[in-house]
Amino acid sequence: MYFAFLNPQGNFDAAGSHLTAHPDFGGQLVYVREVSLALARLGHEVDIVTRRMRDPDWPEFEAELGSYPDAPGVRILRFPCGPVRFLPKERLWPHLSEWVEGIARFYAEQGRWPDVWTGHYADGGISAAALSRRSGAPFLFTAHSLGALKLDSLLAGGLHSGRPYQERVRMLDEEYSFGARVSAERACLARASVVVSSSRPERRELHTHHAYRDVVARRDEGCFEVVPPGVDLSLFTPAPYEVVDGPVRTRIEAALARDLPAERRGLPVVLAWSRLERKKNHVALVRAFGSSPELQTRANLVMITRGLDDPLRRPESASAEERALLEELAGEVERGGLWGKVSAFGLDGQVAAAALYRWAAERGSVFCLPALYEPFGLSLVEAMSTGLPVVASRFGGGPDIA
Repeated sequence: MYFAFLNPQGNFDAAGSHLTAHPDFGGQLVYVREVSLALARLGHEVDIVTRRMRDPDWPEFEAELGSYPDAPGVRILRFPCGPVRFLPKERLWPHLSEWVEGIARFYAEQGRWPDVWTGHYADGGISAAALSRRSGAPFLFTAHSLGALKLDSLLAGGLHSGRPYQERVRMLDEEYSFGARVSAERACLARASVVVSSSRPERRELHTHHAYRDVVARRDEGCFEVVPPGVDLSLFTPAPYEVVDGPVRTRIEAALARDLPAERRGLPVVLAWSRLERKKNHVALVRAFGSSPELQTRANLVMITRGLDDPLRRPESASAEERALLEELAGEVERGGLWGKVSAFGLDGQVAAAALYRWAAERGSVFCLPALYEPFGLSLVEAMSTGLPVVASRFGGGPDIA
């Protein structure tokens, strides 16, 4: 069969550049890439369709066509979608019609349409719906997360607190385009031939939200499938890669030497690696570590912050939102008397992640995903694949996948 994966804010390339280093990217890109490569290994043809950019900060995504050298059955196709420079995913909505038209024109000129469209996130989903109608081929929808739940969490977290409720909702809609996103999600849930979730809790909890319940209730149960995320077992393996692991271990040891006294540097660690966002719950992790004298005796706390070398002491290069969180984390470390027991430093990319997990596993450490809710939490699978035990919330997809 011939599949097209639609992910306008994806920005894929053969090297996996920035694959998990930006809020617009993350686990869903890894998911799309790994499913595409797996389908190609089974003999199917796959196009990963995304947005083309001509931006000096993102040179990897300028070419119209890309590929994976070891996967001749997979193409990366990039089409214009609004301004030529990078746009956050919340600003892509007005430009999706241009993107869809470019895709449709390409396949019409090619003289062959995909057999199946599969749309990822709300913008990819609504684009798949439009192309399905244009071509007559069915489409699948994988939400990865749903807008109404994110709106609920932002409201519950107190963003723009002190203002009337409706004004808070309006401000959040202006920032995150929740109106467009939820409308697109409802349309996708209503029309997709198959709705794919990453875990049973995601299927149960996300799709029974009141914003979608009436749409889901009209669908046959057979329209919903759970397909857990996979992992690149050639990379996330307990067996060390000396060429790769050596430089990463040097970086880790240098950070530990900077942050920890000599007598503590050989201890196991409680390891956390996720984006610096409040929903990832780093503050609770630091408080939990600080509340346990036994844990402090037996282990150090290590937090990885992409692109930031010494974030707890020098947060100046972080964004305003990240800086506020880092200052709060540094305050918790100070109040808990945790300096000398906590190390924070930057690593980037999946290659470094795999090397870090192997290093941590060798010294009897644990990986912690402190977020209260993750639809699936791909980092849990990656950590476990290297032999590193994991700790996560009992809510969301983590327990189901583990």
